[in-house]
Amino acid sequence: MTTDKKTETNLNRRQFLTNASRGACLLGLGGALGALASRAKSDDMVWQLDPYKCIACGNCATYCVLEQSAVKCVHSYAMCGYCELCTGFFEPEPPALNTGAENQLCPTGAIKRTYVEDPYYEYTIDEPLCIGCGKCVKGCNAFGNGSLFLQVRHDRCLNCNECSIAAACPSQAYTRVPASQPYLLKGKDTTA
Repeated sequence: MTTDKKTETNLNRRQFLTNASRGACLLGLGGALGALASRAKSDDMVWQLDPYKCIACGNCATYCVLEQSAVKCVHSYAMCGYCELCTGFFEPEPPALNTGAENQLCPTGAIKRTYVEDPYYEYTIDEPLCIGCGKCVKGCNAFGNGSLFLQVRHDRCLNCNECSIAAACPSQAYTRVPASQPYLLKGKDTTA
């Protein structure tokens, strides 16, 4: 073999090895980017309660990893009857229809009752006081129209990979939903 052919063969081998190592690096980089993209895609999902499956068992108040649960009661005003005797606000068979603590179903006083006009009252949720126990939801669903329901509030939720409340939920009401539409709301115009 001549020196020129030997040099050409060495260059071809060198080019081959250089190109092969570049290709392997690109393939590895592509795999890493693909893994990051799939992880980012899974991060675009958040935990949420399906209000039509929730049985208001009280686990949301006790199983959340946060000191105060990220689950809060929300109110669908479009569904509410603005009743004087709200079964989500009052204890069953209250001694009186006033806002005394002994008459309220909520253990923290998170539901505020405001007079609108006879016989209508508006009920609002003071979310910092709400512990997500679901007592008001259970009362509203049992005797009312279901306008009170629980939802995970994403400004508080850590979006744990394995939500401890979801694992403890007896009705399997927790689901992963797109972060772009993080709430599953109830209302007259929504369906289960």
